[in-house]
Amino acid sequence: MSYDPYPQQNQQYPQSYPPPPSQPYPPSYPAAQPQPYYNPQMAPMPVSTSGWAIASLICSLVGVSLLGVIFGHVALNEIKKSNGRVGGHGLALAGTIIGYIGLALGIIIGCVYVFAIAAAVNAGNNPSGLLGVLF
Repeated sequence: MSYDPYPQQNQQYPQSYPPPPSQPYPPSYPAAQPQPYYNPQMAPMPVSTSGWAIASLICSLVGVSLLGVIFGHVALNEIKKSNGRVGGHGLALAGTIIGYIGLALGIIIGCVYVFAIAAAVNAGNNPSGLLGVLF
């Protein structure tokens, strides 16, 4: 004799929720459209950062301002002619501006040194001292 773990009884089960769909599952979709052809030569290239721009910023921050200005102008020219393939405009601009500020400070400090040396030399020949040379 076999054992039936779920004996069949005449029981009424509640109606299932939600009601079954009226359409067959899965619903019919329109025919799939063919995918467009992907041409890797026409894909946009990633933008690379100009090496001149990086060199400009580094030289300007290190203190070699003249090279920072020169490299910055070379980088800006390269970026402008690249039609969007080369980036780094902000780096090149920052390197150029910091380089010009460094050049200006260098010229001002150089003028102050020259004036101080000239004043010190004249102070030895002038009995009124350094203040007499300055005023």
